[in-house]
Amino acid sequence: MPLDLAEMLTGEAASSELLRLVTCGSVDDGKSTLIGRLLYDTKQVMSDQLEHVEETSERRGDGYVNLALLTDGLRAEREQGITIDVAYRSFVTPSRRFQLADAPGHVQYTRNMVTGASTADVAVVLLDARKGVIEQTQRHTYIAAMLGIPHVVFAVNKMDLVDFEEERFREIESDLRELAERLEIRDAVVIPIAALPGDNVVEPSERMPWWDGGTFLERLETIEIAADRDLSHRRFPVQWVIRPMSGEHHDYRGYAGQVAGGEWRAGDEVVVLPSGLRSTVAAVETHDGPLDVAVQGQSVVVRLSDAIDVSRGDMLCDPGDAPVAARELEATVCWMSERPVQTGARLAVKHTTRWTRAILEEVASLIDVGTLEGSPAAGLSLNDLARVRLRLVGPLLVDAYSENRTTGSFVLVDEATNETVGAGMVVGATP
Repeated sequence: MPLDLAEMLTGEAASSELLRLVTCGSVDDGKSTLIGRLLYDTKQVMSDQLEHVEETSERRGDGYVNLALLTDGLRAEREQGITIDVAYRSFVTPSRRFQLADAPGHVQYTRNMVTGASTADVAVVLLDARKGVIEQTQRHTYIAAMLGIPHVVFAVNKMDLVDFEEERFREIESDLRELAERLEIRDAVVIPIAALPGDNVVEPSERMPWWDGGTFLERLETIEIAADRDLSHRRFPVQWVIRPMSGEHHDYRGYAGQVAGGEWRAGDEVVVLPSGLRSTVAAVETHDGPLDVAVQGQSVVVRLSDAIDVSRGDMLCDPGDAPVAARELEATVCWMSERPVQTGARLAVKHTTRWTRAILEEVASLIDVGTLEGSPAAGLSLNDLARVRLRLVGPLLVDAYSENRTTGSFVLVDEATNETVGAGMVVGATP
């Protein structure tokens, strides 16, 4: 392990904030090179890895150390059909930890991009400065917006191949800002880079003196993600009931799960849904003891002051701000199965810790990601993105996805095969 990396892992970065990002872009836009450059310039590459890359670059006659080879192995496997899954990388700088999901760029792997981007804080959309905004740029940006990713970084790559011209960059920047505004992306920045020589990736570029917006890595290190948590809506889906039946703690009763929204403290009033029973929080605990406060994303045990009936699949909420107990959903869905589906189909729905069944009532609008326009359809096929209406057999406790990415999302499952066939984001709900 390089000494610099060892020092980082034992320093402040080991306990610093984790930023999840997904990289997406067309084939040959330079994603692998950008990731390789990030890993190399932040000293995350082992010496034996670098030696292998140098040897392979020389054998191929590249004429330079091809940093794309640090990640191209998995990409080549995907393109050969061995796997089309998302490749994950982790790296660390003195100020932040990063988990990077490298999503496939091909249109036929839209479902994989949706999977890789579903938990991301930041979407990095890469494009070639020679080509500008193309159909795949629109598609990847649309998916990032649809998934509610709070921050988008457009990396205009290969600036070296347009002679680092400011005028060309400003043309592309204008097109991208118009696209981001149309898709209502709240935080979008455009950065010029040249990943192959490393200009403006980790180190500033002397060949772009007209640029004063910082490097690509500086942007990633300074994005504020703490405010992206939903602190307004207290939501706690119960995953497990902890009830020892013997021993000194035989009267203990706690409810384990992951906080889906809001701040949770002892003394908070709660309502248990769907039963409507009420109580107060006696304690919020982890394995290490009680917490003063728990926030979205933390796995905790909540204990209540009253011995009331609470089961797996129930949700603890703020009595004055409960989610909708929905019997019908309007949602945006990405269809992930190779088997198409028609309206009227019956599917299982997994939402937080709760299951129910649903009927696909209507495909109201099949979205063309090239034009960003929609048209009605009779069903869904692999990688389709559509606005649909689902009728639920049992109620689900939902919020709009725009308000809460956890309680506003669900997956669709084929009960016959147990295959996950779709991912959905709630747009509206009927009680």
